[in-house]
Amino acid sequence: MELIIVGSGKMAIAILEGVRKSFNVTVVARDVEVLEQIEKRYKVKVAKLNSFNMHNKNILLAVKPYALKSVASNLIGRANLVLSVLAGTSIRTLKSSIKSNHYIRVMPNLASTYKKSMTTVTGDENFKDVAMDICKSLGKVLWVNSEKELDIATAVAGSGPAFLALVAEALSDGAVKEGLKREDANFLVQGLFEGFVPLLKDNHPALLKDAVMSPGGTTAAGYSALEEGKTRDSFIKAITRAYERTLK
Repeated sequence: MELIIVGSGKMAIAILEGVRKSFNVTVVARDVEVLEQIEKRYKVKVAKLNSFNMHNKNILLAVKPYALKSVASNLIGRANLVLSVLAGTSIRTLKSSIKSNHYIRVMPNLASTYKKSMTTVTGDENFKDVAMDICKSLGKVLWVNSEKELDIATAVAGSGPAFLALVAEALSDGAVKEGLKREDANFLVQGLFEGFVPLLKDNHPALLKDAVMSPGGTTAAGYSALEEGKTRDSFIKAITRAYERTLK
């Protein structure tokens, strides 16, 4: 299947890393020098954005939301399918900006590079299977039935890597503060995150917490400090703020 990736930023490259072995990919962008680097490194076809003919092609739009109109003005014809990764950009806005027979919104994250993305998808149900097949090459996929649900999912899985990075950094900083070498602290945190995935898969988070927290123990002491800092409340508010941002 032919897939045209429009964009050359971090998300576009992350998606390219995930799909290039499964699809016939062409990368379309403005910067000729960047396109040359992509062609050389990833061994895919490239094309300049200016007056690119997208007629009856499957387009994966991976540009910044503010650049939508500018990018769309350089695309000629009517696409068969537009898959958009533009956060907070509704299908209604896409329809008013770029011509296509079908529209799908997709929200992957940077883990696409390692085929470990948690990607949320919604839109034209006639192309659900096609969209899901494309996104499965990036990792796990969740189809939701509304754009509101996708925007909420964006706050969790799209912004989530940044939130988890904050947790990882803070844990490492805490260990260094108490006297552990930075290299060792980072190694411990990496191992912690890696081992947490299977635990979370088979257990509710509350049960994991209860399993670790013994009466009057170290975990209870640390957990109390997190509650004092309203950590749980802060994370809930972070999801709310991120979701609200998608609506602006």
